[in-house]
Amino acid sequence: MPVKHMLAASVGEVVACLIRVPSEVVKQRAQVSASSRTFQIFSNILYEEGIQGLYRGYKSTVLREIPFSLVQFPLWESLKALWSWRQDHVVDSWQSAVCGAFAGGFAAVVTTPLDVAKTRIMLAKAGSVTASGNVLSALHGVWQTQGLAGLFAGVFPRMAAISLGGFIFLGAYDQTRSLLLRLGRESP
Repeated sequence: MPVKHMLAASVGEVVACLIRVPSEVVKQRAQVSASSRTFQIFSNILYEEGIQGLYRGYKSTVLREIPFSLVQFPLWESLKALWSWRQDHVVDSWQSAVCGAFAGGFAAVVTTPLDVAKTRIMLAKAGSVTASGNVLSALHGVWQTQGLAGLFAGVFPRMAAISLGGFIFLGAYDQTRSLLLRLGRESP
């Protein structure tokens, strides 16, 4: 994947996180809260922490998403190229989807420690050291208390969900791209 595409994808992730992070903070707090009322959780965050409470974990989310994309997309392209070379023709969309599943799953595994740090930061008690958002500090804390198992907590469900997402998204992307290219060649 060319550098300009990687840069564009990274900028896209930074912007997407402006929406994704507040919804993720509210969702995660709802999952661990006795109150399941989303609006009440949202209101409490704003009242107790201000707007910055909704963006707690923004930096850690970006620091997870960019490496994830830097692993997933080049690996997806490489797997497709290898498969194409082995069968001596361009991969079909279902093959692209399989490559997307493997690439997404692998990227999910290697970025799980960053996901763990992000989750700890988002769920930390306001005013705590972890809530300050220092990713290295959060990772160090997990390492000290739980070791390697703590850094990879939730790795299998994360890998499974992202593999499925990679299969669907990248397969659909490839199918749609092929269709549009074909239509473009057929148009006068």
